[in-house]
Amino acid sequence: MPPVSIIGISGSTRLGSFNSALLRAAASSLREGARLRIESIASIPLYNGDEEAARGVPEAVARLKDAIAEADGLLLVSPEYNNSLPGVAKNAIDWLSRPPADIARVFGGKPVAIAGASPGGFGTVLSQNAWLPVFKSLGAELWSGGRLLVSRAGSVFDANGEIQDPRVRENVRSFVAGFIAYVSARKRPPRG
Repeated sequence: MPPVSIIGISGSTRLGSFNSALLRAAASSLREGARLRIESIASIPLYNGDEEAARGVPEAVARLKDAIAEADGLLLVSPEYNNSLPGVAKNAIDWLSRPPADIARVFGGKPVAIAGASPGGFGTVLSQNAWLPVFKSLGAELWSGGRLLVSRAGSVFDANGEIQDPRVRENVRSFVAGFIAYVSARKRPPRG
């Protein structure tokens, strides 16, 4: 069986993003038999229906849509802004759902895991909850077998974006392993 292929997206475009660092930590925690390819939303423009009608879907969006469609799963590592999801990440998902006829190809039945890091004390629990109806409406399969909420991220990551807390490193490893196992089980042909 080919390795499990996951596309990872950070919901932040900030250079020193804790969420991008968390995504890199997730990618480095993978065991043999899985791969996580990190993609960026930084070049996705603000959604504008007039622009879409005049020029179609931007090339950066089309490439990311194809990458998600071809992958076995999607890992979104998203910050929390004002007790909800970040606009830049929601904008990317909005573009990825265009045109509506393409939603099933990109998101239909796609296993999705959501994680996040925040300087605050509650991690990204409200952001993660805000993402649930978005992915449900797109027909994705949200993985609920684990939760990765990194709170007080400023004390968890060093200046290079490396996780300093061994418990957090283990939580990342366990979360990713659980999601990979879920995706892998969905890939197996039925017995009998």
